[in-house]
Amino acid sequence: MLDVATFFVVIVCGAYFVVLGLASLVAPERAKGFLLGFATTAAKHYLELALRMIVGASLVVQAPYLEFSRAVNVFGWLLIVTTAVLLVTPWKWHQRFATRTVPAATRFIAFIGIASILLGILVITILLRRL
Repeated sequence: MLDVATFFVVIVCGAYFVVLGLASLVAPERAKGFLLGFATTAAKHYLELALRMIVGASLVVQAPYLEFSRAVNVFGWLLIVTTAVLLVTPWKWHQRFATRTVPAATRFIAFIGIASILLGILVITILLRRL
């Protein structure tokens, strides 16, 4: 059951990256607004952390069965560790950090879009090759 659940989580994560990438290319202002919205409230901050932890753990569980298993495992653990750091960081600090860095990053929204689409396709392809 855990295998099926984590497989589904990682597929949804790949689809999220594809949709985010398409949105970044088709509706860049909406995508920028979405990216700026993550740390705006404590509830959104903790929701983001929960989702990051679920995705990270799912990647770690799926990694042994996938191509590029070492890279998938490292990325999963990177998500888990950085999420743990954010969990002990007051959300207002996360909010200030995001307020300073996200606008600078979104200047490259087209690059973010292309990279996101490629990452999403890679994740989905790796998972489907497992079947």
